[in-house]
Amino acid sequence: MESSAAAVRVGLVQMTCGDEPGANLDTAVRRIELAARRGAQIVCLQELFGSVYFCQREDTSCFRLAEPIPGPTTETLSRVARDRQVVVIAPIFEKRAAGLFHNSVAVIDADGGLLGTYRKMHIPDDPLYYEKFYFTPGDLGFQTFATRYARVGVLICWDQWFPEAARLTALGGAQLLFYPTAIGWHHAECAEERQVQRHAWQTIQCGHAVANGVFVAAVNRVGTEDGLQFWGSSFVSDPFGRVLASAGTEDEETLVVSCDLGRIETVRQEWPFLRDRRIDAYANLTKRYLD
Repeated sequence: MESSAAAVRVGLVQMTCGDEPGANLDTAVRRIELAARRGAQIVCLQELFGSVYFCQREDTSCFRLAEPIPGPTTETLSRVARDRQVVVIAPIFEKRAAGLFHNSVAVIDADGGLLGTYRKMHIPDDPLYYEKFYFTPGDLGFQTFATRYARVGVLICWDQWFPEAARLTALGGAQLLFYPTAIGWHHAECAEERQVQRHAWQTIQCGHAVANGVFVAAVNRVGTEDGLQFWGSSFVSDPFGRVLASAGTEDEETLVVSCDLGRIETVRQEWPFLRDRRIDAYANLTKRYLD
């Protein structure tokens, strides 16, 4: 891995998804190549980019969308990563074995090699987000990956609401936290409710950046799919929680944002949260609730 004190250019691919997985993959490849031409070194795709967000219903026919890691999608993206010399963070509906599936991310280094897999740890079960029907909770823990350009951690969508996940990933040495996402509004929600939700979503992730002294990049899809209107708003936050760039709520966009990794050392010296943690006093965090 190159020096951690360098600036790294991060690419975020915010796109719509249709019913044809091959067309979605083609779109993702074009967007990765566009980001690379703009100077991106690490490019992240959105959660389950290969299909529509099928978790709005419980339907066993959707399991046909899953594939192994490595598999056809990672093979295609590995070629793109090698040809363009970019790191690709690729969310995959992973088929691990017969009847065993995960919501996963494959991390592909700039030489096309597969560095490893992260499996979503927190699985929601809410109206239009019936993910427990499809996904087994991750069993690989919270990980970091030493890519050519930076040490990255990846968490997926619902993971973004849990400070413990961000903390453990940062403690593993991550300089950038990526959150591939599929989150949207129900059609019945009013404009005020929509803005409150989107603000909370961005605020908590910027809080992870501040609390851990890392960069955070969230990549959400756009477009209307059945009962959900995905709100886009993909963004990058610096370690002070400042949003460096943000996409809109309706259109496909490819953001490329420069992240000065030297800021991590400076911020952590000024706000030494990791130094002042009382690790001797946190044992109760392993309990569900303090009755």
